[in-house]
Amino acid sequence: MIIKSSEFVVSNSDVAKCPNSKLPEYAFIGRSNVGKSSLINMLTARKSLAKTSGRPGKTQLINHFLINKEWHLVDLPGYGYARVSKSIKKTFQKFITQYFEHREQMLCAFVLIDSRHNPQPIDLEFMQWLGEHGIPFCIIFTKADKLKPNALTRNIEVYKEKMLEIWVEMPVYFVTSSTNDLGREEVLKYIENLNNQFISN
Repeated sequence: MIIKSSEFVVSNSDVAKCPNSKLPEYAFIGRSNVGKSSLINMLTARKSLAKTSGRPGKTQLINHFLINKEWHLVDLPGYGYARVSKSIKKTFQKFITQYFEHREQMLCAFVLIDSRHNPQPIDLEFMQWLGEHGIPFCIIFTKADKLKPNALTRNIEVYKEKMLEIWVEMPVYFVTSSTNDLGREEVLKYIENLNNQFISN
C-alpha cells in the first residue's frame, strides 16, 4: 500500500462523536511510552501526524486520521504508567471500552508491545479482554532496533510461549522499528488485504 494522503479528522472522548462513516478503521493502542505515535508517523510517512512526547500518557483522546480517503487510523490513549490521576484513567478506560464495543467498522486492533521487555500482565490482560469480547487484534512489537537480533528473537519467543499458555495459537504479529521503517510494508499490506476483504463483502 502506498500512502498518498493522511489527514487529521477529529479528537474526542465520546464514541458517539466519532466519524459517522462506514469506512474501515484500525485502532492502535498500547502501554504508555511504547512508541505508538512514532509508529503511526512511520506508517503514514509523516513526521508529526501523531504528536510524540517524552512524557507518557500524552494521547488522552480518541484521534481519527483519514488515510488515502479510504480508511481511518485510530490513535487511542495508552494504558498504564500514564502520569494522570486515577479518575482520568477511569475515563480513559470507559471510552476505550465503549470504542471497542460500539465501532463495528473497526476491523482490527493493533496492540503495541515494547520488544525490549518481558511479557507484562497489563498487556496480557488487555489482549485477553479483546479475545473474550470477540475483538480481532494483532500484535506489533516496537523498538526492534534497540535490541541485537538474537535478543530480539529470544524476547519474541518468550512472548509466544507466554501467549500460548492461554491462546490456542499466537495472534498475527509484526516486528517494527520506527527508526528504520522495519515492518512498515508488512503492516500496511495486512491493512490493505483487510480493506479488500471488507470491500468485497
